[in-house]
Amino acid sequence: MNHPAWVILDIVVTLVVAAAMLMFFARRNSYRMAIITAIYALVYLAILLLNQKWSNIGYIALEILRFFNIFWIVATVEVYRSDLKIFMSKIARRQKVKYGYTTTDEQLLVSATEIVKACQNMAKNDVGALIIIAPTEIPAHILDTGTALDATISCGLLESIFNTKAPLHDGAVVVLGDRIISAGCFLPLSQEVTLAKDLGTRHRAAIGITEESDVFAIVVSEESGIISVVQGGTIKRYMTPEKLLEEIKVIYRISSQSAARRGKKSQKN
Repeated sequence: MNHPAWVILDIVVTLVVAAAMLMFFARRNSYRMAIITAIYALVYLAILLLNQKWSNIGYIALEILRFFNIFWIVATVEVYRSDLKIFMSKIARRQKVKYGYTTTDEQLLVSATEIVKACQNMAKNDVGALIIIAPTEIPAHILDTGTALDATISCGLLESIFNTKAPLHDGAVVVLGDRIISAGCFLPLSQEVTLAKDLGTRHRAAIGITEESDVFAIVVSEESGIISVVQGGTIKRYMTPEKLLEEIKVIYRISSQSAARRGKKSQKN
């Protein structure tokens, strides 16, 4: 018979691991895996308690489940490899990178207008694009996968980056304030199984990064030319230039007074 202290320790470890996996699956919207994990943990605990109370009853089943634990861990690591890589990257490095740029509302409004103009042009020409706007900080593991630029946002530069013949067009552009910080960045894909079938890799990457970070994503579909925005894992499609500009202004926290002043200047010019 196992010592009661070891049984209690076994139960505690099982509950902690199961809870961690449940939270992980729930965060990735893998609710089916969360339910399976919960059922497995309950069965394991039930057999463990039976084995403790009535000596070796359920001993074979317990040993089988202990062997299955290894298989379950390896399978989880394989399926969620990219998510675990990001998690380990966060532990090993600084989680976020801060930049000391100071920008006025008018500068941000100019940048927002340039982004909208670029997205509109790329949508008309069936050019795919993925733009990530970070409010104040940028997850370091995103920047690690791209090429540093630190350039002022402009319609021409964005269109050049996402040109299908450009080396960085497959990745995402990361924007902070009125600067393009990095380009060609690769993002984790969302594991959500209920997404529409017509959402491609760019959309899944946009949803994936907004599920784990406080960033705003803009996606231009290469196939349909549809412009979408993503925040907090939620996607809004069929953005018009006006709607897209309003969404970016909210992210940039541009005051209505600054926008009005910019509008008057544009009319005069």
